[in-house]
Amino acid sequence: MDGKEQIIQLGKILRAEQEQGYADTAVPDGLERYLTSWRLEANGALSHPPVQQTLELLAGYSVFDAITRKTRIDIAIDALRALFRPATPAPAKPAVPAAKLRPQPATEKPAPPLTLETTIDQLPGIGKVTAQSFKRLGVRTVNDMLYHFPHRYDDFTSQKQIADLEIGSTETVVASVIDIRTFGTRSGMGGIELLVGDQSGNLKVVFFRQPWLAKQFVIGAQIVLSGKIDSFQGLRQMTGPDWEPYSDDELIHTGRLVPVHPLTKGLYERNARSIIKRVVDRAAPLVQDYLPAKVRDRAGLMSLADALVQIHFPNDKEHLERARRRIGFDEFLFIQLGVLQRKLLWQGEHGYAMPFNQDVHEELLSKLPFDLTGAQVRALEEIFVDMQRPVPMARLLQGDVGSGKTAVAAATAVQAIANGFQAAIMAPTEILAEQHYKGLKALLGQVRVPRAMQEATAPADAQAAAHQAELTELKRLLGMMPEDDLDGAGVRVALLTGSLGAKERRRVLEGIAKGDVDLVVGTHALITESVQYAQLGLVVVDEQHRFGVEQRQRLKDKGFNPHMLVMTATPIPRTLTMTIYGDLDTSVLDELPPGRQEIKTRWIVSAERDKAYKHMRREISRGRQAYVVCPLVDESEKVDLPSAEEMYAKLQGETFPDLRVTLIHGKMLPREKDEAMVSFRNHEYDIMVATAVIEVGIDVPNSTTMVIEGADRFGLAQLHQFRGRVGRGMHQSYCILVSDKENEVTKQRLEAMEQTRDGFKLAEIDLQLRGPGEFFGTRQSGTPDLKVAQLADTRLLHAANLEAQKILAEDPQLARPEHTLLKGKVEQFWVDAAKAG
Repeated sequence: MDGKEQIIQLGKILRAEQEQGYADTAVPDGLERYLTSWRLEANGALSHPPVQQTLELLAGYSVFDAITRKTRIDIAIDALRALFRPATPAPAKPAVPAAKLRPQPATEKPAPPLTLETTIDQLPGIGKVTAQSFKRLGVRTVNDMLYHFPHRYDDFTSQKQIADLEIGSTETVVASVIDIRTFGTRSGMGGIELLVGDQSGNLKVVFFRQPWLAKQFVIGAQIVLSGKIDSFQGLRQMTGPDWEPYSDDELIHTGRLVPVHPLTKGLYERNARSIIKRVVDRAAPLVQDYLPAKVRDRAGLMSLADALVQIHFPNDKEHLERARRRIGFDEFLFIQLGVLQRKLLWQGEHGYAMPFNQDVHEELLSKLPFDLTGAQVRALEEIFVDMQRPVPMARLLQGDVGSGKTAVAAATAVQAIANGFQAAIMAPTEILAEQHYKGLKALLGQVRVPRAMQEATAPADAQAAAHQAELTELKRLLGMMPEDDLDGAGVRVALLTGSLGAKERRRVLEGIAKGDVDLVVGTHALITESVQYAQLGLVVVDEQHRFGVEQRQRLKDKGFNPHMLVMTATPIPRTLTMTIYGDLDTSVLDELPPGRQEIKTRWIVSAERDKAYKHMRREISRGRQAYVVCPLVDESEKVDLPSAEEMYAKLQGETFPDLRVTLIHGKMLPREKDEAMVSFRNHEYDIMVATAVIEVGIDVPNSTTMVIEGADRFGLAQLHQFRGRVGRGMHQSYCILVSDKENEVTKQRLEAMEQTRDGFKLAEIDLQLRGPGEFFGTRQSGTPDLKVAQLADTRLLHAANLEAQKILAEDPQLARPEHTLLKGKVEQFWVDAAKAG
C-alpha cells in the first residue's frame, strides 16, 4: 500500500486526539498545523480516497465545536482503519435450514455516490448539528447548497508587500511568523499578538479574545492575512484579520474575493465556507445544463456548472459578473417563458368577437359629467380593437390615482353588454365593490343597450309572463326605478358580496344565471362555486396586485374564454410589468383629468408632530376629516414607532379627546373593516387611524389630511397610494410624512415624495433606490423569488425576453428533446413561485 507508514502515523495522532477528549492537544501546535506538515510528507498516501476524506473532514478543526470534532475524528479513524481490513471474501458456509436462520450483523455499506439529491446529513464530515443548521436556511440537499448563493463578497484580492500597505485600506499579505505572544485582558479572555514579516518589513497582528489561536501558529510558517490596516505606536497593524496557512493550493478565506454566505445559529463563516467549497467543487460538475448550447452561444453565456463555481468562489470580479449574468438571465428566462407561454395559450383559444357599437359608446360619453382625457381615449381604442377579435383579450390598464380607470371599465362593459354578453367587475374589498356599484349603476342606468339577442331567445306565452314577473322583481331588488328601465333597454347592475342577505343573494344569483343581470360587481364572491353566468363575455379585475394569478384564472373560467381587463392604480415600472404581468398587453393612463388638485406634501420629523396636529384640528374645525397611517398594528419591541393601536389610544385619550377617532387595521374581520370605512365615509368620525389596509378601497371626498407615521418603512408606490386617499373633493388637501431617518436613501425617497406627483416616476425612483423586493411593501401573490436577477437590469430582462420569444417561436410547448430539461426547470420555478405567494 502506497504511503502505509504515513497513514499509520496519521491514525495514531487521530487516536491520541480521541483519547484526549478532542481538545486539539494531541500535537503541540494543533491538529490543523500538523495536517499541513503531514500532507507535505504524505507521498502516495494522498491517492487513497479515505485519506482525502479525512483531510476534508478535519479542515478548520480548530474552530469546530466539541460535538463536530468528535463526529469528524471518529469518522476519519473508521475510514483509515477500513484501508487495513482484509478484502478477501468469507468462505462459503453450508446451507442452513430456514428454521435455524438467525439475524446476522449488518455489514458496513460503502458510502453512496454523491448526487444532486444527496441530503446534507449524508455528506462526509457534516454532523447532525451542522446539517440541522443548514436546513434552517432551506438547504437540505447538495442541489440546495449549490443555489445557496453568497449575499456579498469581501474583496481581499489586493495583495501587497508589508512596506506598501496603506493605513485605512483592506489589504492582503503573505508573511512569515516571526514571534508569537499571548496577553491577558481585564475581562480575563486574553488574546495573542503576532509579529509577521516579509522582505520589505514587519507587521503586528492582534487577535483579541482568542488565546487558543496561539496553537495554530508556528514560528517560521508562512500565512496569508486579509484585513483592514491601522496603526499602533508607529507600526502597521491588523486587528482580527481573516487568515489561513499559505498553500500552493487554492485559497478559500483570504487573498481573493471571499464569499460571505447567509448563516444561521450553529453555522460559523469559516466552517460553512469550507463545507460549501468542498460541495461546490465536487457537485458543480454533476449539474446538467438545461440551456441548449446554441442558446448559450446566442446570448453569450457561460456554462451553468462554471457559473455555479464562479458565483460561490469567483476567480475575479469579471468571472463573478459573468456568473451573475448567467444565473440572473436564467431566472428572467424562466419568468418570460412562463408568462409568454400563458399568453400564447390564452391567445390560442377562441373567444367572443364583439363588434364596436358606436351609438352606445356615444350615448355613454354624453352621460359622463366630464370629457375623456387623451390617455383614456387611447386606452379605449386599444381595448375595442382587442374585443373585436375572436381571441380573448388579456390587457392590463395601469392608471395613477384619479386617472379615470373606472370610466374606461364602464365603457368596456357597455360594449360587452351591447353585444348581448354579461360583464363582471371584481374588487378586493366590499367597500370598493360598493363604490363601483353605486357609480356604475347611476351612470349606466342612463344608457340604452340593444337586447336583440335576449329577445330572440326569450321564452313564449306563460313562460314569458313568469320570466317577466321575475325580471320585475329583480329590477326592484336591484333598485331600478321605472325611469332607469328605459323600456327594458336599461343596463341592469347587481352587487354581489359576502354580506348580502340569503334571500337577496339567491335572487341575484338566479338573475346572473338566467342572463337577466347585465353587469355584476363584487368581491371574491364572484368566483365562488355557487355563481353561474349565463354568458360571461368580459371580466374586469380591479387592483390586480391584491389577487393572485389563480384567482384571476378562476374568474376567467366562469365563462367561455371571456375578454379580461386587469386594472391597477399602483404605477409599475416596465421591468416589473414584464415579469408580474408579462402575460398581459398594457395600456397606461398617464394623464390626469383637468382640474385635479395638487396635494401639498411635506416631510417632518417626529418632534414636529404638534404642528401636524394643529393643522389637523384647523382642518377638522372647517368640517373636514383626516387619516393617520401607521406601519404597525400593535406595539413592537424591535421598532421604535407608534403602532396603530397606540396612536389611536393617544389621539383619542390625549391629543383630541373632544374629537371622534376610529381605528382600522388588517387583523379586523372584513365586515368590521367595511363597517369602520362606511361610518368614516358617513362622517360619524373625524379621524381614522389605520394601517396599510386603507391603501385601496375608500373614497371619502371630505378627507383633506393624510399623516403617515414611519414613512420610511413604506415604498414610494404605497406612500403615493396613501396620498391618493385625499384630494378627492373640492377642498385643498395635504399629505404629511413623519420620519426621523435621515440616511441618504430615505432622504432621496421622501424628498421625491415632496417634489413629485407622477406615480410612474416615483415607482422608477423606488425601484432604483430600494430594489424590487420591497416595491409593493408586501410580497406579490405568485411572484417568483429572484436570487440573483435584479429587476432594475432592464437590458438583461429584455435579452431574456427576446430569447424566450425565439425559443417559443420554434417550440411553443418546449416539447423538443433539447428543451426537456429547460421545460422541467420552468415548471419547477413557477411551482415554487406559487408556493411562495
